[in-house]
Formats: sequence, structure tokens, C-alpha cells
Amino acid sequence: MSSIKYIIALLVLFQTPICFSQEGQTPIIDKHYKEDQFYIGVTYNLLNRTPSHLNQTGFSPGIHFGFIKDMPVNKARNVAIGLGLGLSSNTYNQNVFIDVNNTNSFNYSLITDSNTFSKNKFSTHFVEIPLEFRWRTSTATSYEFWRIYAGFKFSYLLAHNTKYKGDLGSFKHSNISDFNNFQYGLSLSAGYNTWNIHFYYALNPIFSKAAKLDGKTINFNAIKIGLMFYIL
Repeated sequence: MSSIKYIIALLVLFQTPICFSQEGQTPIIDKHYKEDQFYIGVTYNLLNRTPSHLNQTGFSPGIHFGFIKDMPVNKARNVAIGLGLGLSSNTYNQNVFIDVNNTNSFNYSLITDSNTFSKNKFSTHFVEIPLEFRWRTSTATSYEFWRIYAGFKFSYLLAHNTKYKGDLGSFKHSNISDFNNFQYGLSLSAGYNTWNIHFYYALNPIFSKAAKLDGKTINFNAIKIGLMFYIL
């Protein structure tokens, strides 16, 4: 977690505006300013709609970064549409054991005794397209303001893997066709200046209908809660 703390410290530093001007010089005000921004987010990933006895173990982190183009839609320029492109990496530590059988298809089962493994997780890596409706109290000369950015996020799966280490041995898989290639969901970022609470709710499951656990479709989806930082 030290690397995440380091990232947050850098973001706090970069969010502080540094201005240089000559004495007596009138500052130039950009009446057509935009909030084009790089973003970095750190989240805690939760599994929702899980079956009985499915538990998350340990901390399941997510890291998200990219760029959003700001397109103001009113004269005051405090309301805008944002369209972006980014990358996202997510890990879920839990007790669903994923293994391949003799027919090269995958089996899913619950590990009921947490003492029998030291690691069991799956990870997903996406390219993301966030689309936001943006409201803020910013002006052309204000660097600190309140914001509420609500929107929709489309994600395409670039890579994935599962890792297990325990009494059964050590396993790693990266060719599981049961992951949904497309993910989409609702997002919300709100806060003041550097610190913004971020929330994401996936509208479709992580796995396709082909993935079965105890004969039932694995239908859980992702919820992500954390902090989002915007850098001008």
C-alpha cells in the first residue's frame, strides 16, 4: 500500500496551483476556460449480488487513470459534458476457486475453509470510456471549487487472470472465456478541490452466463468506492 500513499501524496502536491506574475501586471482571464483533466482514482472493490457463503478476503484494490475532455454547455461554463479515455486495473480477493478440467472448460466452486489457502483472487484490466455530466462552482480564476460529476462508464476487457495458492497447490489462469468482455455502469465523483469521493456501480455481471456455481449462473457485479483526483 506504500505505492498508493506515494501516488496520493504526489497528487496533493500537483493539485496546488503555482502562479507567477510580474508586479503590476494585470492577470489574463480566459473567458473560454475548460476543465480538461487527467484523473487518477483509487478504489475498494466489492462484489454485489453474491451467493451464500461467498466471501471477500482481504483488501481488493482498484487503480484507474486517464484523461477527460471537458465541453461546457452554458455561458458560465460551470456545466459541461466530459468524454474521456483511460485504463483500469482491478483485483478481487474472494473464496471462489476457478480451475480448468480435462475438457478445457472451467469449474467454479466455493472454498469453505479460509485456512486452506493463502491467496485466491481474480484480476481484470480494462480500457475505459467515461461519459460525464459535470457541474462545478469553478470560474476562470478559481482553482478550488466544489464539483459533482455523474455519468456512465463503458469498459472493454484487455486482460484478466486468476491466482490460487493453498493446500491444492499453486494455479494461475489467464485464458478464461467466461469473463464478460464489455462492462458498463454508473459513476459518481463529488467533492472539493483535491479530495473527491468516487462511486461506481456495474450494471452487468463480471462473468457471462456460461459461468456456473453450484449449477447457478454467477451473477455478481462490481461496486467500487474510493477517491478520485483530478489534475488540470
